[in-house]
Amino acid sequence: MLRRDALATPFLLGLLPALGAVRTAAAQAEAGTPFDASTVRNAARELAGKPFRAPDTALPAPLSQLSYDQYRMLRFDPQRAWWRNDNLPFQMQFFHRGFLYGARVDLLEVSDGRARPILYSPDLFSFGEVGRPPAGDLGFAGFRLHAPINRSDYFDEVCSFLGASYFRAVGKDQGYGLSARGLAIKTADPAGEEFPVFRSFWIERPRPGVNSVVVHALLDSPSAAASFRFTIRPGEDTVFDVETTVFPRVDIAAAGIAPLTSMFFFAPNDRAGVDDYRSAVHDSDGLLMATGRGEQLWRPLNNPRDLQVSIFADSNPRGFGLMQRRRDFASYKDLEARYERRPSLWVEPIGDWGEGGIQLIEIPTTGEIHDNIVAFWRPKEPLRAKGEYGFVYRLHWLPTAPGNTELGKIVDTRSGAGGQNARLFVLDAAGGKLAALPTDATPTLEISANAGRIQNAVVGRNPDAQGWRIAFELLPGGAGLVELRALLKAGEQPLTESWVYRWTP
Repeated sequence: MLRRDALATPFLLGLLPALGAVRTAAAQAEAGTPFDASTVRNAARELAGKPFRAPDTALPAPLSQLSYDQYRMLRFDPQRAWWRNDNLPFQMQFFHRGFLYGARVDLLEVSDGRARPILYSPDLFSFGEVGRPPAGDLGFAGFRLHAPINRSDYFDEVCSFLGASYFRAVGKDQGYGLSARGLAIKTADPAGEEFPVFRSFWIERPRPGVNSVVVHALLDSPSAAASFRFTIRPGEDTVFDVETTVFPRVDIAAAGIAPLTSMFFFAPNDRAGVDDYRSAVHDSDGLLMATGRGEQLWRPLNNPRDLQVSIFADSNPRGFGLMQRRRDFASYKDLEARYERRPSLWVEPIGDWGEGGIQLIEIPTTGEIHDNIVAFWRPKEPLRAKGEYGFVYRLHWLPTAPGNTELGKIVDTRSGAGGQNARLFVLDAAGGKLAALPTDATPTLEISANAGRIQNAVVGRNPDAQGWRIAFELLPGGAGLVELRALLKAGEQPLTESWVYRWTP
């Protein structure tokens, strides 16, 4: 035996158990575990019966100390995309852990009735100036799916799941904007919000020639666990069919179902204190609601001075969503952000959701980097500990707002100084039944305020908008909050959706 071989022998003998463990783990990953439609739901039920344990966020430096710009250097190698060489309609890429995304998320591929872990390797990424991390199984922070929605020969990013229970998507010719979440708990609670996290994802291997992919997710938080099944169909409008079952650990009085999160900085109805060359800056400009009573409500968003919480009581809602109605470049004039391309997001409940309300939360912000708008369905009754609560709904990521096409829409809301101590509001309505009004007919304005006084209300044609203009002044008096409501009617028949607005100083 040569001397170098003799010196190496103890090292190799010590390494053999580790090599055996690696081979065993790889073999287990290849074999996988059984998976069916009830797997994640059963896992969530079992998880809810155990005490909550915070996710693993331990990372070696410098990954634990990355800035935003440094995190952007951690790039997945597109040549290593999952399914890239399999001639399938989707590809998948992964996010590295770091920056705000320190929690480890388990990813598994499902095929032939078995779930197999997707194994981490630093070879999947480039790290730029950050440098390659130490060896070890650091795991993933999330993933994104790609499909050819804009060109048949290019796989565009369609959706991503990254951070807590956040996810977002785009349709054709859209850019990322607002986000959805799995579950909202204690939003705007003075004691602080609870942010559930997706712990694990099971992604079903796409089928050739089928324009949909199924993603399962396990959600966890101190108050609840939940299972999710997303059927994702990209296209002109990208649609998520969502099935979720929530298993509360404790009574949850303030649960938010199908939560949406967006940004509103300023717009023509609210730009107090803003010194900016742009006409508007927002991912969404209003909350649209289709009530169980058959009414359509439009609530323009605000960036308030103080936190504002609004709730619109309803039973079995037909839909709600945060909309980006302004779709022309002139409304924003931002060549980089391209806010006119941000998607709207519409929630379509499937089945009866019972009594509750659509809750809107508007948080003050001083810039466009903060998501300060939240909207969700809040059930009237608390979600009780050890119960099971199922919800089915459809998410539409789309450019144009849905709703009752027979009703005219409030396409613009503007506000400015009026007469002495008054606030002037100017609304433009167009489309629907308004277009069919005889040239000699004038619709009736129905307008109300729960405080203060309305004066100088007028309605007239707006030929440039091919619709009608509503103008009025609000004298708030000493009121610190005024709820406004307006719509156009012909007799008792509504011609437009109902415009609802909260004014605050």
